[in-house]
Amino acid sequence: MTDPGEPVSQLPIFSQLTPAELVLVSRAAREIRYAKGQRLFSPGREADACWIIHSGRVALDTFVPGRGPVVIQTIGPGELLGWSWLVPPYRWHFGATAVTATTASKLDTLQLRALAEQDPRFGYRLTLTLFEALLQRLQATRARLLDID
Repeated sequence: MTDPGEPVSQLPIFSQLTPAELVLVSRAAREIRYAKGQRLFSPGREADACWIIHSGRVALDTFVPGRGPVVIQTIGPGELLGWSWLVPPYRWHFGATAVTATTASKLDTLQLRALAEQDPRFGYRLTLTLFEALLQRLQATRARLLDID
């Protein structure tokens, strides 16, 4: 579990970045709190942020015709939420709602993308860091699917 007061630069997800790069990521972050039931984002809207969850839980959902909204995954402490900002056209493909009161570091991804364009080495390392987290998420999803009877 991550400590809500812990600086973004101290989170394990960013352990591969240099000290200077950690400063850039930290400057793009701000702590934010969501009440239970509060919507973080909706499909089709502009994807301009991602979150590192410190406490609480956030449900990632999608709309299934004939069934309505369906929760496809729950994100908890220490996990990263929001990938759509990495790939044009930068629109959310899913929705997200706080299941419990949640504290997170919200990263300004417009700022991070601008920094990555200015410094491609930073952009490359940041992208690798985020894709490593995405790979872990996909592996966890695969493990859950294997448990389905």
